[in-house]
This record gives sequence, C-alpha cells and structure tokens, in this order.
Amino acid sequence: MTASPLPVVELVAAVRRADSALGLLQATQDLAAAPHPDGAACLVEVLGFNNPGAAVAAVDGLVAIGEPAVETILSNIDGHNYGARAWAVRALAGIGDVRGLEVLEDALGQDIGPSVRRAAARGLGQLRLSALAGPQRQAVVSRCLAALLAGCGDGEWVVRYAVVVGLEALAQQLSPDAAGIALAPVREALEWLCRDPAEEAPVVQLRAALALQRLEAVDG
Repeated sequence: MTASPLPVVELVAAVRRADSALGLLQATQDLAAAPHPDGAACLVEVLGFNNPGAAVAAVDGLVAIGEPAVETILSNIDGHNYGARAWAVRALAGIGDVRGLEVLEDALGQDIGPSVRRAAARGLGQLRLSALAGPQRQAVVSRCLAALLAGCGDGEWVVRYAVVVGLEALAQQLSPDAAGIALAPVREALEWLCRDPAEEAPVVQLRAALALQRLEAVDG
C-alpha cells in the first residue's frame, strides 16, 4: 500500500466532506493508503456507512495500520449496526491481535452471515501468539481451539472450509513448542472432516486432508 503525500488530517477531512458514493470511496482509499493511526477512527466510521466499496478500503486501511488500530475498533463496534460490526470482524481477523479474540469467538459462534463467520474462523487461527507467555498463551489457544472445533459443525461449507484453514494455522503456531497443549483434538477434527459421510462439499474434505498432510510433515 503506497503512502499518501497528504497529511492525515487532510485525508480525514476529505472523507468527511465526501458528498457521493464514489467520492467517499476515493477519499477512503486515499486515507487507507496513508496508513496512519490518526486515521483509524475515521476508517472505523466508514465501516458503518452503506458503501461496501468504501468499507473494503477501510478494512484494508485498518489492517495496514495494525495493532494501533485495535483499541479504536473495539471501542467503536456498533452493536446496532450489523454491517459495521461485520466489517469490524474482518478488520480484527486481518490484524491478528489477541485483543480481538472475544469478538472473533462471538462472530464464529453467533453471526448470521457466513462470510463473517468465515473471516472469524480464519482470524482465530491467525492470532499472533508469539508475544504471549505461558498460561496466557495456553488460555488463548484453548479458547481459539474450542471455537474452531465448534465451527466444524457449521451449516455452511465455506465456514467449515475456513475452520480447516484456522485449525491448521493454529496448529502450526503450536509446533514444535506445544508443551502442555494437546494437538490431538485438532487432528481428530481434521480427520472427522476428511471422512464425514454427511459432508456435502468434497472441497472441505480435500482441504482437511491437505491440512493433515502438512501437519504430519511438520511433526515428521
């Protein structure tokens, strides 16, 4: 993402004075390209507008800002605006900060949108655990694992596929220093997804088989 030459305050002002859908999209893209923590609040505001293109750009900008944007996202999640919350889940999943854990758990378990649950599943597998130590790391892993295992039974194949991706990513973070953390449930879940006769989407079974192969190669 190429940084904008304009000061962030001017980019924010441009977003707020945009008077058309196209104008808002372009201004948001410019702000997202900065990317600077001072623009995070404005990008979060854009998530609540009825402009999917601008929301995509805002998510990209928040992900590019990374950890400095997390508190702004969490403190401004609008429980009454489904669209804004859905986009916020995508942003938190992309950033991978453990402070987004509770939102991702709730989204995978309860959100009505398959695309939101899919993003949450991927995000739970990609939370950055390296900065956590000992009991805190194990507690976060246990919560991620519990949410992903529950997601194996999701009614949408795209979510189950994302759960496989999340389980593999989580397991890879635990190897080879997974002391005290059982990887058996991950393998059992992947094996079940491989062989479940009720699975209607062969691509889920194939992806689960691939995940198992990769994990076995790492362990071997």
